[in-house]
Amino acid sequence: MDIVRLGTQPSGKGPEDWFTGTVRIDPLFAANAARRGAAAAVTFEPGARTAWHTHPLGQTLIVTAGLGRVQREGGLIEEIRPGDVVWFEPGEKHWHGASPTVAMTHVAIQENLDGKVVDWMEKVTDQQYQDQ
Repeated sequence: MDIVRLGTQPSGKGPEDWFTGTVRIDPLFAANAARRGAAAAVTFEPGARTAWHTHPLGQTLIVTAGLGRVQREGGLIEEIRPGDVVWFEPGEKHWHGASPTVAMTHVAIQENLDGKVVDWMEKVTDQQYQDQ
């Protein structure tokens, strides 16, 4: 058994190459020799969002606070709320983030495949983010 105590892992700022707006990442657990999965609590300030990206083994989001948005390539923008669970298939191009006026926090869980959990792509434009 391993217990990771609150406050033992520092929060980090979401890198500008991967995010638009203010994003805080709080690591929860990392992949290791015995566990392929990794997870973080990610908080997006209003209007903040990820760039387009994919995950080699998919991704699960569990919304814990606020109001967010998600979109897969070719799909409509969907609103997400606390308690919602979102699954993106392996290789499915998508983005996620806060609504324009309300922050959003989710737990993001993804698995490691050959040392990689994500492939980052181009940023979501303001026009793509606003389209409804």
